[in-house]
Amino acid sequence: MEWIKIDNEAQLEAIKEESKTQPVLLFKHSTRCSISSMALNRVERSWSASDNEILKPYYLDLIQYRSISDKVASDFNVPHESPQAILIKNGEAIFDSSHMSINYNDLKEKAKS
Repeated sequence: MEWIKIDNEAQLEAIKEESKTQPVLLFKHSTRCSISSMALNRVERSWSASDNEILKPYYLDLIQYRSISDKVASDFNVPHESPQAILIKNGEAIFDSSHMSINYNDLKEKAKS
């Protein structure tokens, strides 16, 4: 799985536009949290190469880029959580989950609908 790393706020506008043609998975990860590492690992283990056709995966290190994480919360109207998986479609968050509720199959099914 190849994550696209988010390192500037301008990428959020590009993600909104991109999500109009393909759903986007935005994964907010805390590099200091073992639960976050487990959730990230579960998503990565579930991912298959064909999933690139369903979802475009973006990764945000929220420790390094906390201001971007705050902007994600306000732009997509989701509460800040860590770890957090946010599904973006047509410029809006249509689904989000956090901690051990992050389930890749749920994300994939929501992306298809």
